[in-house]
Order: sequence, then structure tokens, then C-alpha cells
Amino acid sequence: MSTPHIDAEPGAIADTVLFPGDPLRARHIAREFLEDAVEVNARRNMLAYTGHYRGLRVSVMGSGMGIPSSAIYATELARTYGVRRILRIGTCGGVGEVSLGDLLLAQSASTDSRFNRLQFGDHDLAACADYALLRAAADTASAQGVAIRVAHVFSTDSFYDGDPELLTRLRRHRICGIEMESAGLYGLGMREGFQALAVLTVSDHLDRGEHMPAAQREAGLSRMAALALDSLAGG
Repeated sequence: MSTPHIDAEPGAIADTVLFPGDPLRARHIAREFLEDAVEVNARRNMLAYTGHYRGLRVSVMGSGMGIPSSAIYATELARTYGVRRILRIGTCGGVGEVSLGDLLLAQSASTDSRFNRLQFGDHDLAACADYALLRAAADTASAQGVAIRVAHVFSTDSFYDGDPELLTRLRRHRICGIEMESAGLYGLGMREGFQALAVLTVSDHLDRGEHMPAAQREAGLSRMAALALDSLAGG
């Protein structure tokens, strides 16, 4: 049942997957949060683990950087392994009135990528999070007193350079996070029929030139993972 990019055995991957970009972050999350975590994929060093969190069977797998990489893995998880919920957890650059460490639930994701247009007749697709996942994460954060912002984000194909006016356009449209995967994941979720949500920590502020130190980034990763897992497990 393996794919060109995933060598997990049939049934080895849960129907719910946490999806950080870095496979080493996937390993960290599995070790910190999951009971009886077992490595189920190492092909191309894109590590994946399956275990339990408060009785919920869940997998965590790296996605790689950018829409093309994450889309390959998300497509194979949905089509071959029957995954029904994918929660991206990662970092983003902040724009406008956000601060380092802010936690964003990405309600929608605009993009400069043509990935969704290629599947949608060259029309604009409104790439949106699954409402049930978004509502559960927001309600869990509220119950736990965790400050979050339900936000619009932008997924870019260009980590360096790109549109020199992009930040101005984002501020004008009140888009407050920029990253590289969510728009593709949301489009895939709509086409393939799985629920998708991105939970993001502002690790850098692109207007102010501010950057979180490494230790604070790791703490932010744990906070995101805990919120995502608690929302999936019922608060």
C-alpha cells in the first residue's frame, strides 16, 4: 500500500494527521505528546509517527516546505491512507497589527501560487479552512484561556524576493500572516474531501524586522500542537 513518497503499512496512519513542515518537528511532537508513538514512515526522511492522545489515535508527519511538497503528501494521505483530517501546524511571518508569538487560526488563505487555479479552470478558488475544525480550535482556545486570532493568511511560492509590493497589498486587505502551504492544503481538502485547518505561530514580523529566538519557537510549536490535539480530542 506504499506510495512513491510514503512507505507506511496499510492502517499504520491514523485518519487524523498533524502536519508540521519539518520532519524533525514531527518527531518532537510525537515524543512530547503521543502515547506509544511508533515511527511509520521514513521514506525520503519525511518522518511520520502514529500514537494516541487522550484516547484519540493520531499521526504526525512532516510535509516539507511549500505547496508542491505538502500537496504531494496530503494527496497521498487522503487517497491512499484514507486520512480525513489534516491540521497544519507551523510558523508564519507577521504583517501589520500582530506580534511575535501570536497564535493564528487561518480562516482563509490567499496565494500567488497557480496550484489551485490549475485544478479550478484558471478561476480564483476561495481556499478556506474547514469550519468544524476552526470552530473546535477556537472554542478550545477560549475554554483554556489561550489567546488566538482567527485570521486571513497568504501562501507564497517565494521565500526570497517575490512581489516587492506584497506586504502593502496584504496590509490593505487585512491579511496578517504569510507562509507557504495553507492555500494548497485548503484547496486539496475541498477537492479530496478531507477537513483542513492551519494553526500558525507568528515567528517573525516582516514589517518590524523582529524574529523569535529558537527556544521561543520551540515553545510556540508545543503550544500549537497542544491546542490542535486538545481541539481534536474534545477540549
